[in-house]
Amino acid sequence: MQDLFDDTICAPATARGGAIAVIRVSGPEALSCVDAVFHGRAPLAAAPGYSLHYGEILEADGTSLDDVVVSVFRAPHSYTGENAAEIACHGSDYIVSRILSLLLENGAKMAVPGEFTRRSYLHGKMDLSQAEAVADLIAAQTAASHRIAHRQLKGGFSDELAAMRAELLHIASLMELELDFSEEDVAFADRGQLRQLVENVLSHCEKLIESFNLGNAIKNGVPVTIVGNTNSGKSTLLNALLGEERAIVSDIAGTTRDTVEETLNLDGVLFRFIDTAGLRESNDAIERIGIGRTYEKLAAAQLVLAVLDLSVPMPELLASAQDIADRQSDGQQLFFLLNKADTAPAETAAAVSDALSPLLSANRRILVISAKRRTGLDELRQRLADTWRSLETAAETTLVTNTRHLEALRNAATSLHRVKDGLDTPVPTDLLAQDLREALYHLGTISGEVSNDEILGNIFSKFCIGK
Repeated sequence: MQDLFDDTICAPATARGGAIAVIRVSGPEALSCVDAVFHGRAPLAAAPGYSLHYGEILEADGTSLDDVVVSVFRAPHSYTGENAAEIACHGSDYIVSRILSLLLENGAKMAVPGEFTRRSYLHGKMDLSQAEAVADLIAAQTAASHRIAHRQLKGGFSDELAAMRAELLHIASLMELELDFSEEDVAFADRGQLRQLVENVLSHCEKLIESFNLGNAIKNGVPVTIVGNTNSGKSTLLNALLGEERAIVSDIAGTTRDTVEETLNLDGVLFRFIDTAGLRESNDAIERIGIGRTYEKLAAAQLVLAVLDLSVPMPELLASAQDIADRQSDGQQLFFLLNKADTAPAETAAAVSDALSPLLSANRRILVISAKRRTGLDELRQRLADTWRSLETAAETTLVTNTRHLEALRNAATSLHRVKDGLDTPVPTDLLAQDLREALYHLGTISGEVSNDEILGNIFSKFCIGK
């Protein structure tokens, strides 16, 4: 561990192509390393933290490479918790490359992905869940996903984990006292009280687990599966929503044999639209595989767009609607889209709407559209945005978005269930205490109170260089 902190590291902290680039340097020799290539009014090694210094970067022969501004940060009041400097130079690839080369020549090493944030974590500037939020914040594509990542970075999730762990430690201490005084007639808490305490933590844990579906949808895009019979207009609808010819459209039934996915930002919420193979009986082995995937995507979606063709006979249309409705999962939103309204009389759409009314519920609704003529799509987009408007307020609460965190919470919940069940039976207290310690361990892996180099290496390898 100490060997890691012995190195002074450097890397670009900004993307290529901008007018200004920033090069980050951190480590025990950060300021002296920059001093070796920087000429200003005074040495940086003597400069106070949180100060800016104008000067030049000089080549080895003394010629000027670029005018720069250097920001100085003193340990522990820096991003990494170490002495650090940030060089703001012109954004030329050549200039950036030369400055990095000069720093390397004067003892610095190139940072690997995530190394600055890893040092921040190891120096106690943030816990592991906050460190992971840094990457999520950089990758955020919408206002909602940004708010989730920002809340986690500011410690919202960490605070909840700390409270859960504190409660479990309290319970564990009562159990340990019971074990220490097992030969004495002393009661520190009866099993009913312990059970209530465990249930409180378990309830919180399960609430966080349940939040993953919503959190993952906000982070990666609300999955919207477009389903329907062949030639009902699914691919035409996808293209119309995206405003580009993303999916192949043909009069030949079964043109779409695999899923096609694209994302669209609607009012700050990212939607991930999934066009699927048309539903029908088929002897084609490849098409049957595609239809199987359609049903898989239907089951996994948060929202389903059932495209119904108004030009087909009513019994066929209603059978298709019933089949999709029967496959709807709990919590899914389902839109029946009566498509090809431009080719059908208005009374046909009205009659179909009446016939579908028995299938309607709070999470099912009907819209009349023409994907080809792009009529009714503005209302569809608005309905989609309105349906998920709650994401805006939900993002103000703690939502789990990371599969590593989800797995740890599930493992912790499993251990807590064993404790809760054991408190209703004559299970020895020492065994219950062991299950509690397991729950504490799993929660600790989220914040990094329990970690190893393999876990850290896997997490930070996914970061961009310079962060």
